[in-house]
Amino acid sequence: MRRPGIILVYDITDEKSFENIQNWMKSIKENASAGVERLLIGNKCDMESKRKVQRDDAEKLAREHGIRFFETSAKSSVNVEEAFRTLARDILLKSARKRRGLGSGPPEVGLWNKSCFLDLE
Repeated sequence: MRRPGIILVYDITDEKSFENIQNWMKSIKENASAGVERLLIGNKCDMESKRKVQRDDAEKLAREHGIRFFETSAKSSVNVEEAFRTLARDILLKSARKRRGLGSGPPEVGLWNKSCFLDLE
């Protein structure tokens, strides 16, 4: 049985992209299979000087929805691999728990604290 995962990505330099995350969360709740793993990613952390979405706001949203949060830079590869590995690990852990009859509760949710401090612009 396949276990799905959804990555929600917004641009830290674009407030509208962050606001749209709430719409996506609602759509996932209404349409995705129960227990789907989700991951929130704020991309372009290499552009700190152009930041419009505060990290604290994204962390708060992730906590409210019980999902993990990473800030990444696709341009400089900061935290990209870590984010994908974390989602894959959480899906596997949930599958293993379900097979053992331990329920499908989410793994311990946390926030990724590795800094993203590059500003290549």
